[in-house]
Amino acid sequence: MKCCLDIVLPPCCGVCGVSIPSEEYGNFCGQCGSEIQYLEPPFCRICGIEVFAASGQNPLCGECLSNPPPYSLARSVVRYNSQVQQLVHKLKYARDLSVIPALIELVNHYDLNEFSDINCVVVVPLHLRRLRQRGLNQAAVLARLFFADSLPLIKSDWLVRTRNTVPQTKLGKRARRKNLKDAFQVRAAVDFKGAGVCLVDDVFTTGTTVRECSKVIMASGASEVRVLTLARVSAL
Repeated sequence: MKCCLDIVLPPCCGVCGVSIPSEEYGNFCGQCGSEIQYLEPPFCRICGIEVFAASGQNPLCGECLSNPPPYSLARSVVRYNSQVQQLVHKLKYARDLSVIPALIELVNHYDLNEFSDINCVVVVPLHLRRLRQRGLNQAAVLARLFFADSLPLIKSDWLVRTRNTVPQTKLGKRARRKNLKDAFQVRAAVDFKGAGVCLVDDVFTTGTTVRECSKVIMASGASEVRVLTLARVSAL
């Protein structure tokens, strides 16, 4: 059956689209696959940024020491390089669902053990206007890939964006904070009291977005928030 499908729909690299020989396994061509960089410790035990430390140690970074975030930990799967950026942009801006197999391959590489005891999964929301423009929320798609075996835990509409803010990619760190101040709220009648929450987004850049989301979730009574993103920007 697979051979027949490969004839009708030849497997292609999720990044560049080049055909992948049937004898090869995976969803990336050799070139793009070799560029994927999975994040490995040591990294800050709270925000997950890579740090220089002795093997087996996960110290705190300077930012988390001086300005602890409202979430208890943040983890990402891969570095946000050009190959990962292309995957995310195809999904985010072009609604290209052909990248799903490649995203699944990345997601399946990650051990979700640190999120095994969470009570619910929420996603960084889009404003309704932007959601209508794009047709999907990439964070919600990723949540379903990460937690494919626990779909009832996903509450994709429990957190809402109250303002159609300027895209964060156009702003510096200080402007990002101002842009997202009071931009999120918990939906009426939702109660996070005592819950361990996993917050999912696509890319962790400065952490401003997940900070603001975590603040309102914690203010709604959650016991903790743990952040999970597909990719991490290593340096700005």
